[in-house]
Amino acid sequence: MLDLQTKCLHLEDKSEDGCKKLHYGSVSYPIYQTATYAHPGVGQSTGFDYSRLQNPTRAQLEKVVAQLEGGIDAFALSSGMAAITLLFEIFAPGDHIIIDSDLYGGSIRLFDNVSSKNGIKFSRANCSVDDVESLVQENTKAIYIETPTNPMMNVTDISKMAEIAKRHRLLLIVDNTFLSPYFQNPLSLGADVVIHSGTKYLAGHNDTLAGFIVTGSDEIQEKLRFLIKTTGAGLPPFDSWLVLRGIKTLAVRMEAAQKNAQKIVDWLLKQNQVEKVIYPGLENHPGYKIMKKQSRGFGAMVTFDLKSEEIAKKILGSVKLIQFAESLGGVETLITYPTTQTHADVPEELRLKNGITNATLRLSVGIENAEDLIYDLQQSFCQEK
Repeated sequence: MLDLQTKCLHLEDKSEDGCKKLHYGSVSYPIYQTATYAHPGVGQSTGFDYSRLQNPTRAQLEKVVAQLEGGIDAFALSSGMAAITLLFEIFAPGDHIIIDSDLYGGSIRLFDNVSSKNGIKFSRANCSVDDVESLVQENTKAIYIETPTNPMMNVTDISKMAEIAKRHRLLLIVDNTFLSPYFQNPLSLGADVVIHSGTKYLAGHNDTLAGFIVTGSDEIQEKLRFLIKTTGAGLPPFDSWLVLRGIKTLAVRMEAAQKNAQKIVDWLLKQNQVEKVIYPGLENHPGYKIMKKQSRGFGAMVTFDLKSEEIAKKILGSVKLIQFAESLGGVETLITYPTTQTHADVPEELRLKNGITNATLRLSVGIENAEDLIYDLQQSFCQEK
């Protein structure tokens, strides 16, 4: 049984390749940049027919991600939102889904404007503290959560949520983007489906878009294989190769970024301009004990509230090494303003209820030298005085 760090570079089961000579001994898995495949004869196939259905490079990536999450299959799609959109095609008009109230803004936009239009009903709850079971209806089909949530870092007990889901024959869907499979594996805790924006930690270099669905269910696997070939949102070969390359360093990147995040959190806690620091690795975080139980780390995402909107905006305009940009999970440290970026389309009432104010900033800590990052924050804080 290989360690998780080794699994980022090597598949345990290479039986399908038969032997290394199939790819001429290439250490880097080849990019099969082809749209179609020639057949040896009628009724005969190489195993690949058309790249919308499947491509060898994408197939290799899916095996790696499935292995990391402990699933029977993974589906690589053109973005994280494409992954969520495809997954929701397994539901029908009239179905009811319980969703966490604090989700990535793109997910909220999809549910409010597309899924609802297609007849799917939603109930929102703070799944970390609310009585989710009381929201279950006759037509409820699934519970959808992020843990930690984006951006308020609420932590849900996955095992307890899985118990509720199984009691009512519901699917438990977990967006695992913030922690990656290196720090957390929801399927092993009872989830049915795991979602990733592969653009983030899996790819890790802010250079490509990708999304993943991973499942341990034969029934869900069969439905999704039909849907991915039908809808055509599969990840192209070159992008698949970029993510494969990124995953090779997932373990070292996650460890380095988390170490930096912990140092930055310690620094932020001492700043007078900071009203609150939200990081699940702090012992006073409500989800700290749950994180210790269900994950192997706390990640590198940090949310903090400044004492005013003016201070927040001045910091965004003053950072130099840290880049003011959307997205997260890359090697570079990014600072994001949820109000106008990731959560711009979230209704203000919901945004404020979740705790996202005009003074809230989200930091995706990268792998630069921690002291350089702290110096940049320090100079940006000084600029606002």
